[in-house]
Amino acid sequence: MNKLLATLIASVFATAAYAQTPAPTTVPTSPAISKEQAKADEKVSKAEAKEAKKDADADKDVAKVADKAEKKKAKAHAKAAKAHDKANEKVAKADADDKMKAEAKAEKDIASADTKAAKVDAKQDAKVAKEQAEANRDKSIAAAKTSEVKAKAAADVKEAAAKH
Repeated sequence: MNKLLATLIASVFATAAYAQTPAPTTVPTSPAISKEQAKADEKVSKAEAKEAKKDADADKDVAKVADKAEKKKAKAHAKAAKAHDKANEKVAKADADDKMKAEAKAEKDIASADTKAAKVDAKQDAKVAKEQAEANRDKSIAAAKTSEVKAKAAADVKEAAAKH
């Protein structure tokens, strides 16, 4: 119990020491620095807006492709279900003598229809995955560009502060 208590107390002190943040460095404000800071803020906000637009466009494209894929998949499954019904109907209509033959043919037709539907599913899933990968790439590039603009803006402000 004592070890547990000692560990808890030590962790509280460690957390408190770790959680302390250093005092923010204050840059003396002058009109030139304020002007540079305003320019930097404007550049950053424009970059963030571009990034948000790029992200929204990428998400919209993925949603569009996913919606189209779901429609194609639904159509393929409906077609397979129709083939199932047609095959089962043929088995039901078959004479007692031809029943086994009709069932065998029906099973082949059903398997074929299921295979076609599975191929459509796989193809559409691949399209959606590809679009998602492209969207993630575009988002990453946009985020990198925003980070670059932020870094350059911060550097510009520091440069202006160094001049004064």
